[in-house]
Amino acid sequence: MGTTKLKPMEDEKEEKKEFKKAKKPEKQRIESKDLRAIVRVLGADLDGDKPLERAIRGIKGVSYAMGKAVISASGYDGSVKLGSLHEEDIHKIEDVIKYPQNYGIPPWMLNRRKDRETGKDVHFSGVDFEVTRKFDIQRMIDMRSYKGVRHMLGLPVRGQRTRSSFRKGRVVGVIRKSVLAQAAKPAAAEEKKEEKKK
Repeated sequence: MGTTKLKPMEDEKEEKKEFKKAKKPEKQRIESKDLRAIVRVLGADLDGDKPLERAIRGIKGVSYAMGKAVISASGYDGSVKLGSLHEEDIHKIEDVIKYPQNYGIPPWMLNRRKDRETGKDVHFSGVDFEVTRKFDIQRMIDMRSYKGVRHMLGLPVRGQRTRSSFRKGRVVGVIRKSVLAQAAKPAAAEEKKEEKKK
């Protein structure tokens, strides 16, 4: 009685082993004439060979979660290559990224809730994202807030330690041997020229 119960499990194990051993068919790369290599979306040049879901993450202001939300709101398949979409489809995706609240994307997904000037929930992307970020940093610098001073000095803003990190490019009071050796070579050459003149 015990052996009859084990046989089906052994058969299942063998089937799983055979399934793992079987080679999975390689995905065929479909090359079409109308597939564009580079697609411009909201001022960013995106790779047309990538799937739509991955490609739109190349736009400033579109994160992983926002990218998924944009695709579901626009109604496109995320695995479709970006280069195979028509201009109308790209314009629709741009519109969803610019005005996500019009397409049912919740306000907590937007990157600018209760904007300082308008008081509305807004989502910035592309060049608008970079410009707004620069203005925010400049406002903090002008206010001389803690974060503004840290931005101004080029130091980490979010409370990281600076003893061992963020040391690149900020050499103070330390001259390396290689720099000293390079500085000594021209000085030695000038001394030789002066000796020859005498």
